[in-house]
Amino acid sequence: MLRASWLRRMVQITLLSAATAGLCVVGCGASRVVVVAGGPGEAAPPPGEETSRLTPSLGSLQVFPPDNPWNTDISKYPVHPNSDAFIKSIGEDKPLHPCFGGPYNGRPNGIPYVLVKGGQPKVPVTFEYAHESDPGPYPIPDDAPIEGGAESDGDRHVLVIDTDSKMLYELFHAFKTEEGWRSVSGAIFDLKSNKLRPLGWTSSDAAGLPVFPGLVRYDEVVEKGEITHALRFTVHRSQRGYILPATHFASRRDDPNLPPMGLRVRLKADYDISGFPKEAQVILKALKKYGMMVADNGGDWFVTGAPDPRWNDDALNTMKQVKGSDFEVVDTGPIHTE
Repeated sequence: MLRASWLRRMVQITLLSAATAGLCVVGCGASRVVVVAGGPGEAAPPPGEETSRLTPSLGSLQVFPPDNPWNTDISKYPVHPNSDAFIKSIGEDKPLHPCFGGPYNGRPNGIPYVLVKGGQPKVPVTFEYAHESDPGPYPIPDDAPIEGGAESDGDRHVLVIDTDSKMLYELFHAFKTEEGWRSVSGAIFDLKSNKLRPLGWTSSDAAGLPVFPGLVRYDEVVEKGEITHALRFTVHRSQRGYILPATHFASRRDDPNLPPMGLRVRLKADYDISGFPKEAQVILKALKKYGMMVADNGGDWFVTGAPDPRWNDDALNTMKQVKGSDFEVVDTGPIHTE
């Protein structure tokens, strides 16, 4: 259930994120949750050197079972009967916006993450919204990268993946303390399971979804040449409802034409991507086959990825040629309003 205090906090974080000059995290989920990237065992870089981090490769690690919604081919799913109205409410003429890339003004651009092994010590985490957070301890390294950098006033997501236990740990608005960490909310996901959050619960994302599985990663796009999962994107206005696998709404609006959390869109099959650079083509192919899900309130059509200094920003920015009208909403289930 959406609480008034939660909404007030959401607005506060939105304003703080908006003050994070230049970084794309301003629109990548400025109202409630995202993440960060880095390599295991790396020391926290001093200010101005965060851009030296590379996106760590997951290797053969399977992120959720093959039949998980994130990994489901939705290219043949029926078009939602309200597709046109949903697309119009988000913005037919607004461009797809890659909310990640190479360094911007000396800072990493996107939502990073860190990989750890099973022996990583677990530390206590205190939560402002403990009633909808998975209690600690969490295996967070002291030098875990924080979204926007250690001095950020924005979403400050921290994402940790234990590659041995195949568990994902995510924090929203996280700060290191003498005892461990403090955070607004946190969630733990078993990457071997399809289990969802309890209905009505948030996560480190407004929709109650995990953040990490929806990120565009350099190792997939450039090194593997293929993305095999849905992506995560944000919208400026959403409705008071959610579609599974989302479990939480983040709005008081009852307009049925606004997108609910978990709404899934795909790039239309006949959209010609042959003229785009290779990196962009990989992402656009994934948007045709797996689509992307509404995960948070933020910038319209902002698709999220992990930062990496090797990204070719010119190639990524060609995706801004894609407009909202080039997408369609697919029917993946009913809208939950409680």
